[in-house]
Amino acid sequence: MRQRARIATPVELDAIPWLSSLSSLERSHVVARLLVAEVDVGERICRIGKEANYWFGVIDGLLKMSNDDAAARPVTFTGVPPGGWFGEGTLLKRETYRYNIQALRRSVVAGLPLDDFHELLETSIPFNRYVLNQLNERLGQFIAAREIDRQSDPDLRVARNLAALFHPQLYPGVGGLLRITQQELGHLVGLSRQRVNEALRHLEERRLIAVEYGGVRVLDLPGLRTYPGWGGERSAEQRAERSTERSAERNDERSMERGAERGAERGAERGADSASNSTGSAEPD
Repeated sequence: MRQRARIATPVELDAIPWLSSLSSLERSHVVARLLVAEVDVGERICRIGKEANYWFGVIDGLLKMSNDDAAARPVTFTGVPPGGWFGEGTLLKRETYRYNIQALRRSVVAGLPLDDFHELLETSIPFNRYVLNQLNERLGQFIAAREIDRQSDPDLRVARNLAALFHPQLYPGVGGLLRITQQELGHLVGLSRQRVNEALRHLEERRLIAVEYGGVRVLDLPGLRTYPGWGGERSAEQRAERSTERSAERNDERSMERGAERGAERGAERGADSASNSTGSAEPD
């Protein structure tokens, strides 16, 4: 990726949320040091055990943070949509990465060198505040992710993961419409595309989201964050409603099966009667 790096365009610089907090002198220095590169689907920006030399952010596209190279059970920690910057904790401690960052779609990624990151921490109070806020919000996000990971309800997992991707502080570049496919969302949530489609339909029926061409628009972010209710459990009303729907579906299936059986029985009876009548008319008086 480093071999393809280039300087950022003015439009790309406008997509970096923390640049506006810097002084004109700091901004000029950072702009000269920032690098931008296009990454392909499946390409890794960060790898477990690799030394961290840059602070990365997403200008455009979608990344996935996971531990899928670790010996433990593979876990997807979060998605990183436009406006998201990540890895500040690793850079602060000057550690190697304990996670992988992989592109789910063709993306544009910016990188600030490690030394420049630490220089801003030492000289810029606004930048310090930004990084501190990042760490605080990220901690809350990971705590929520652990809670989501223990839930078995697919609709809930899709709802909470979508809400996390619409985080206004961590991902200010998303805006009102998240550019994501059902397959990409499935990679983040750990569900099949078909099950994600069903979950999106359920959330759309409750007017929490609107599925649009090329993405998802959130209509009720607080409702999406608390779906389907406190404690991550469905309300009694929602459970009863879903139970009624399933019972009705099963009854419809049984009715169709019984109807088909009766039709087959009547057809067999008519065939037997017809054969009997034909035999009777062929006999001599």
